[in-house]
Amino acid sequence: MRADQFFTNDQQAQIIAAIKEAELNTSGEIRVHVEKTCKADVLDEAAYIFKQLKMHKTEQRNGVLFFISVDDHQFAILGDAGINAKVPATFWDNVRDEVIAHFKKQAFAEGLAKGILMAGEKLKTYFPYQTDDVNELDDEISFGK
Repeated sequence: MRADQFFTNDQQAQIIAAIKEAELNTSGEIRVHVEKTCKADVLDEAAYIFKQLKMHKTEQRNGVLFFISVDDHQFAILGDAGINAKVPATFWDNVRDEVIAHFKKQAFAEGLAKGILMAGEKLKTYFPYQTDDVNELDDEISFGK
């Protein structure tokens, strides 16, 4: 199965809706990327994709990537430098654990949606939504090969 076949259209819509809702709480920018396989360490691969998607170009450096490698059963959450400079090292742990708990039940879209909403809640403390906020990154899911 190709990466772009991993989620049904309804599941993709659920994930995108969660991104849009989460971004109502924060000026942070959230993306989801799905790859078929992970050719390197999952965090290294996520960092590569983060740069390819130009997520480091946000004004406050507050992009967040949810990265999934389908065939390898790998998952990572990667925050940009602006986030990492302000939050504790364990900031993403409960979000990651919640997503993985859903993944173990094969509830991939539900797990991502829940994690994305949790990320929006957590980010609003450090990066609250601003009335003049601009959506700097596409909310669509991106797919590798």
